[in-house]
Amino acid sequence: MAPRFLLFSFLSLWIFQLPAQDIVKDQGITSPLHQGNVGRIVFTSRKIDLSALTPADFLYAYELTNKSNLFITVFMARSLTNYMHGLAPELPLDSLHKNSGYQFSLLIDDRLIYKSNILGAPLPKIRDTETTISKPLIDNENEGVWWSQFYWGRFLQNGGDSALTEGRHSLKMEIRPYVQALVGDLIASGELSLEVKRKPVIDVSRIQLNPIQPYNGFPASTEQFDSNKIKELKGKIEAGVFKRINSVVVIRNGKILVEEYFNGENRDSLHDPRSVGKSFASTMIGIAESEGYLKSEHQTLKEFYPIRSFANYSPEKENVPLKDLLTMSSAFDGDDNDGDSPGNEENMYPTDDWVKFTLDLPVSSTRPREQWHYFTAGAMLLGDVLNKTVPGGLEKYADRKLFGPLGIKYQWTYTPQHVPNTAGGIRLNALGFAKYGQLYKNGGQWNGRQIVPKDWVNKTFTRYRPIPGRSDEFYGYLFWNKKYMVKGQRYETFYCTGNGGNKIFVFMDQPLVIVITASAYGQPYAHPQVDRMMTEYILPAVLNVKD
Repeated sequence: MAPRFLLFSFLSLWIFQLPAQDIVKDQGITSPLHQGNVGRIVFTSRKIDLSALTPADFLYAYELTNKSNLFITVFMARSLTNYMHGLAPELPLDSLHKNSGYQFSLLIDDRLIYKSNILGAPLPKIRDTETTISKPLIDNENEGVWWSQFYWGRFLQNGGDSALTEGRHSLKMEIRPYVQALVGDLIASGELSLEVKRKPVIDVSRIQLNPIQPYNGFPASTEQFDSNKIKELKGKIEAGVFKRINSVVVIRNGKILVEEYFNGENRDSLHDPRSVGKSFASTMIGIAESEGYLKSEHQTLKEFYPIRSFANYSPEKENVPLKDLLTMSSAFDGDDNDGDSPGNEENMYPTDDWVKFTLDLPVSSTRPREQWHYFTAGAMLLGDVLNKTVPGGLEKYADRKLFGPLGIKYQWTYTPQHVPNTAGGIRLNALGFAKYGQLYKNGGQWNGRQIVPKDWVNKTFTRYRPIPGRSDEFYGYLFWNKKYMVKGQRYETFYCTGNGGNKIFVFMDQPLVIVITASAYGQPYAHPQVDRMMTEYILPAVLNVKD
């Protein structure tokens, strides 16, 4: 009986150790190429359909520049859902799709640089069936399309950029499944030898700056500046060190000092600066107040809307002043930096009435009163207040009072109610944005005419609210405030800013207005690269700051 008992025990143990059966039917092994490369990540320099991919396309060594593209193809034995099921077989299918997914790790020279759990991607139906992954890590022509590109961006921000120094390196990628706090065994890995050349040598003698020509409202400057610094910047933009920059304009003493365009743009190109457009709501509030259409920015919402007819009524909501919307410190439970916030702008855009969406929001029960929080819906609401208040509606009024006198061509986007959208997106050419900045630099005057009351400019350029989590940065009336440090000196600016790296800088103690337009929308590098451009190139060049 003993041998039979031992055989039974061995079989029981062997059966117990078998991997859990698959919970869904996946694609399985899709081709001989797949069969021969299960568990492997291969790299390619371009997008190649799986049906057309051959071993000849696999990269083993690659030169990585700022314009290189890098794609991965992952060959797996099972789908992600089945890997996760093997890790937590007790969980039902719907639970497997919560707080679980791929864990990607990137190593440089065998040193772990960045590890991240990819949450929410790919979609559940793809997790269930897909046994291959074909995605870009870097695709310069189509940035920000796939979750894999955002992962690469986070890798660069979290040590990858400094690890990829000039010269030879090994890049290794590993993929594992995770379910809640559990991490499974390796699904696939791949390695690539890199020759990193991301710091191009710029020969400024071969770079020409655009000759400066006068523009309606702006003479051409003949003042001196460090042109080699601007040439070096131009060379680095063209070499892809600074990405998706479309224009750089510097106005000094009311004259055009620098005017450069990239990516096929020119003087006439209209740029989409996203939230730069919020600042125009502040401007029009100031003009309307000066003409008596608004009594003051201290007027409350109950003077414009029947607040009791909206959801989540409270006296506090009824008494929100326009000033709190101008300084992004209202009581509304809306924060664009919090994906779970009910008033997040992404929740507003799909609705068919943005005003109702905003006024239906509850007040926050947790945020300290008067604390700054980025609230796009509040800026939109200011535009609607204006549209209800000024003669002829906001667009006609702004054309007569602002854009017409400045000679600015523009295109406005609209809310679902066809009200000019002061949440952002108004399109101007770069010199139009420069005129807007110079208007504020002039204390609200243009060609001797007071367009915006000087008192309103002063109010706008007041540091009302500190920006949480940022040292020595503040918020005025839909303008931001900070200081740039250049060669040991601080230079204060109030500025407009928008997604993609769009900026209008108005400097307080320098005769400077600087405009940068860009289209790096949604990219983590967008705003940091503009700060680098300002501190390393533009300000040192136009301030004549020497080492």
